[in-house]
Amino acid sequence: MGRYIFRLPDIGEGIAEAEIVAWHVKVGDTVEEDGRLADMMTDKATVEMESPVSGKVVEVAGEAGDVIAIGSPLVVIEIEGAGNEEGRAPAPKAAVVEERIEVETPDAGDVERAVAGASTSSARAEVVAEPLPAPTPTLTPAQAELVEARAPTPAAKPVPHAKVLASPAVRQRARDLGIDLGEVRSAEDGRVRHADLDAFLSYNAQGGFQPAGAKGKDEQVRVIGLRRRIAENMAASKRNIPHFAYVEEYDVTALEETRAQLNAGRGDRPKLTMLPFLITAICKLLPRYPMLNAHYDDEAGVVTRYGSVHLGMAAQTPGGLMVPVIRDAQDRNLWQLAAEITRLANAARDGSAKSSELSGSTITVTSLGPMGGVATTPVINRPEVAIIGPNRIVERPMFVKGADGTERVEKRKLMNISMSCDHRVVDGWDAASFAQDLRKLIEAPALILAG
Repeated sequence: MGRYIFRLPDIGEGIAEAEIVAWHVKVGDTVEEDGRLADMMTDKATVEMESPVSGKVVEVAGEAGDVIAIGSPLVVIEIEGAGNEEGRAPAPKAAVVEERIEVETPDAGDVERAVAGASTSSARAEVVAEPLPAPTPTLTPAQAELVEARAPTPAAKPVPHAKVLASPAVRQRARDLGIDLGEVRSAEDGRVRHADLDAFLSYNAQGGFQPAGAKGKDEQVRVIGLRRRIAENMAASKRNIPHFAYVEEYDVTALEETRAQLNAGRGDRPKLTMLPFLITAICKLLPRYPMLNAHYDDEAGVVTRYGSVHLGMAAQTPGGLMVPVIRDAQDRNLWQLAAEITRLANAARDGSAKSSELSGSTITVTSLGPMGGVATTPVINRPEVAIIGPNRIVERPMFVKGADGTERVEKRKLMNISMSCDHRVVDGWDAASFAQDLRKLIEAPALILAG
């Protein structure tokens, strides 16, 4: 039998280390050639490691969340035949062992004398430690009476309650309400019924017998993988970027009517959400506001303004928030955007998204859909300088001016759109001007559809 050391291979240009996200094997498992070993995450992607040999796993590099360097041993596999084991220190020779024992124990007679001395000391300690019998004092009858009066009275043992007669349904209901059946008085024959519980609750409602909630258990969850990457990126963004937020209210009544009309005749095309309209409007405006579609290299002090709109789309996945990128969003129409949004969102959620589809965005849109709240202050996706977040659509009465110039109250659909910007690159005037021009497009959807 031999031992095969599988070292973490070079899994990307410029990658020096990778994080163990998940193990597919453990010590003692048998793995086949090309079988899954572990998922390793780098700054660019998550890569699945496969076993180059068949055998039994005898060592693993660490736990999920540990970071190991490229070239370091990942797993050690016991295989048939000769392995590739290397780098282990040879077993010490007999002469070296004898020399070390001789140095550590120079004279065996010292041990014998120490044992003999310990035995003598132990015997002497036993003689000294034997307690002498205490003299028994003679007490007068009056003193004995006083001692007996002062002696502590042993605590009475609790008497268990007698078993309460009740049906299983009544017992279950009492448990759900947090009521001790021993405290409930039965109306007849000693059996507690539902009516007795009702009476008990009526007269003891102030006792709050229904518990507020179930008690959970304390637990520690290690932050690893994508969740740790998100934490590091968000911390770096808030630490390095001076954010400012701008929120504006938009009347989306006409846009929602247009969307419903287009969906009614979409055929086999994907259903349109609000997002393709918003992305189209953003792409129409960014050539006039190039400072928003940019990256800022704070170390070099350089702002790169992009002509193409590579739009990041924040998507919630089981592993955490991911930002797939719609490449050249300015070249796509509403239906193409809707199809690409669906494809990228599904790829991010099932883990099939490529590394190139999760990087390189120039501006990001983040939306929580119906749960979007009234307003948000999204965190910028560094090194970008702006992020846009549509919020929930609500219906409220508004004053609306009719064709005759008379104002009247109507029910309208309203939505807030939030922006966070990097104040080192984007001024408040720029953000406010962009938001007002965006409002003109959103509230007049024909302008979005016009070429």
